[in-house]
Amino acid sequence: MSTIGVIGPGRAGTALALALTQAGHRVVIHGRRGKKLPPPLVLSVGAGAPPWLGDVETVLLAVPDAAITPMAATLASAGGIGASHVVFHLSGLLDATALAPLQPTGAALGSFHPLKPFATDPEASAATLADALATVEGDERAVTRGLALARDLGMRGERITAAAKPVYHAAAVLASNYPVTLAAAADRLFRSAGLSPEAAHAGLAALLRGAADNVARFGPAGLTGPIARGDVETVRRHLAALSGEDAVLYRALGRATLALVTLDAPTRAKLAALLEGTEVGG
Repeated sequence: MSTIGVIGPGRAGTALALALTQAGHRVVIHGRRGKKLPPPLVLSVGAGAPPWLGDVETVLLAVPDAAITPMAATLASAGGIGASHVVFHLSGLLDATALAPLQPTGAALGSFHPLKPFATDPEASAATLADALATVEGDERAVTRGLALARDLGMRGERITAAAKPVYHAAAVLASNYPVTLAAAADRLFRSAGLSPEAAHAGLAALLRGAADNVARFGPAGLTGPIARGDVETVRRHLAALSGEDAVLYRALGRATLALVTLDAPTRAKLAALLEGTEVGG
């Protein structure tokens, strides 16, 4: 196993550092400010480059996207990165060119993106990395190292091209961020229907777990609900009860859902008219 340096003790950096330690790697971690980390992690603190660059083979920049290139420039100026190093950033959107200031060092450069949300509890996040996807992009040596790290973490490593990363990241946002937005809208509508906050939360939690389980087991074939059934009257009554942005959101998602299902032509046409807003009330 190798020695790995992590710069950035945030959610992703700390969880990865823990998981890599548990996988048998020696891990050192660095941040600008002091903070308590779960053992056995020990934090070095400073505004510049970490003091351990000469002792590691792989460096993970677990910093915000806007800080990746400035941090790469800081590392290049510090002189501690050389041709034997592999340097990754963790952005799902940016590619290896974000590390361009390090190109003269001869280090292998790439991106390593764990496709999962990181919770505030780093130990919980570290425990759930196994079986998640990690996409790797960059120099050939960096890709080889990144895929090996994914294996060590129990993750599924997948190579991705630089050109594909914006679409890939958009897909990740759709799957990870927007369900939270939909849950907030549903919570508000549940409460407007008279449910208590506790009941709304419990109902949402069960619905979301069930939907996620259906997706995991069946993919798009796990779709349920009125559009999957071709239930025109239910969709009509929903739209009659909704207004403003709620109706706009329902219609937009309904149109996307309609594209997933197989229905007879008359039913599809009726649903399409409702969801486009060309039929009101029936």
